[in-house]
Amino acid sequence: QLVESGGGLVQPGGSLRLSCAASGFSLDHYAIGWFRQAPGKEREGVSCVNSGGGLKNTADSVKGRFTISRDDAQNRVYLEMSSLKPEDTATYYCAADLAPLCSVGSVWLMQDEYDYWGQGTQVTVSS
Repeated sequence: QLVESGGGLVQPGGSLRLSCAASGFSLDHYAIGWFRQAPGKEREGVSCVNSGGGLKNTADSVKGRFTISRDDAQNRVYLEMSSLKPEDTATYYCAADLAPLCSVGSVWLMQDEYDYWGQGTQVTVSS
């Protein structure tokens, strides 16, 4: 089971750190992806990190503002979000898979490939 936390209401230009924690298994062998879904829109990929943390991908829409990291000792993956914009408003999900999805091109965007999903955490960017 994956559990996201850290969402909330933030003003434009603000920052948040989302956390993805695993219950019942260790994340260290898993590729982790962060996705988001805004109201009325399809879920889209935000960022991913492979097992070991050496390879990452980030969507162009958040590049330079969002940073993914992992702390395997804490069994968590983080998404640091800064310079938030109203269009970042969405429910954010983390997902995990044993395959090295983050290592090969745009495979990490293929949501059906992920075995585990969290329930999501809401991020609202508004003044």
